Amino acid sequence: MKITLLAFILLFAFLSSQPFLGAADASNDQVVDILGKKLRAYASYYILPVLPIHKCGPYDKCRSSGSSLALASIGRKTCPLDVVVVDKYQGLPLTFTPVNPKKGVIRVSTDLNIKFASRPTCLHHSMVWKLDSFDVYKRQWFVTTGGVAGNPGPETINNWFKIEKYGDGYKLVFCPSVVQSFKYLCNNVGVFVDQNGNKRLALSDVPLKVKFQQA
Repeated sequence: MKITLLAFILLFAFLSSQPFLGAADASNDQVVDILGKKLRAYASYYILPVLPIHKCGPYDKCRSSGSSLALASIGRKTCPLDVVVVDKYQGLPLTFTPVNPKKGVIRVSTDLNIKFASRPTCLHHSMVWKLDSFDVYKRQWFVTTGGVAGNPGPETINNWFKIEKYGDGYKLVFCPSVVQSFKYLCNNVGVFVDQNGNKRLALSDVPLKVKFQQA
């Protein structure tokens, strides 16, 4: 009887220390847009970089021109198109799809696919974000398109991003956890300005602060 009771106590202690399936996901905060509304899976949004405030004079302040995210052909590569920050432009709407497609809202620290909602410019490449191969000349990991939606696993590891809280806004990170035993890169998504002035999304120690606006 004592052995049975001890075994029950040990089992209860073990189960109490383990999170229930889905509990971690349920505890993650929901991502909200600039109006405070929950980000919905498959709905279209603009990702808006948060711009610094620049002084216009000794007593007043002003903001620089609005920025957003779009696609660009960089260098000799025409397809797939890379993700860039552009100024004075509304940008392109995007959708977010969590690793569990049945989830209706987007939560922080959750693996998700990011996809431009517009029609593909490159016919044989999707509009899903992915991390491109390492650029040995610029020594950067750039964010491009042509990824695969869904199908979490080692073969799609480059296609998963996350949204994290960052001050009064958010930041995008590449730190996939869809394959628990798979060691990979883990860093913020920031901006790399190349020699031609293109503001390319790339992995960086300095994150790009963003907010979301429903399209």
